Amino acid sequence: MLWEVEGKWVVQGAVTVDIGANPSAEGGDEDEGVDDQAIKVVDIVDTFRLQEQPAFDKKQFVTYMKRYIKNLTPKLEAGKQETFKKNIEGATKFLLAKLKDLQFFVGESMHDDGSLVFAYYKDGATNPTFLYFPYGLKEVKC
Repeated sequence: MLWEVEGKWVVQGAVTVDIGANPSAEGGDEDEGVDDQAIKVVDIVDTFRLQEQPAFDKKQFVTYMKRYIKNLTPKLEAGKQETFKKNIEGATKFLLAKLKDLQFFVGESMHDDGSLVFAYYKDGATNPTFLYFPYGLKEVKC
């Protein structure tokens, strides 16, 4: 019911671009130009342009899950509907147990009826683990 994906902290920025110009011959200084600063980002958040949302309390989370189940179930094939209905309660309980440790993310469009992506840090981990509802994802061929 939940896919687990390991995220990684990566460094972005501070890119050196050589355009073939000779700054000393043109009166330029080596440090002249754009002030790049390297920043650390989580690869999954950056790649998929996820937007962090405020944390949910238990009541808000249960309300969200009820609406999510109601909206998603009719969109699934008949066989998948049964499996989804049978197992979603266990997944919800699993997430409720971790609720205080979770970060909540939505896609770039920030639709409130879409799926959430959850992130947390496993014991002693320095990189976050992301949790997805696979039934709420669309397969896209690249």
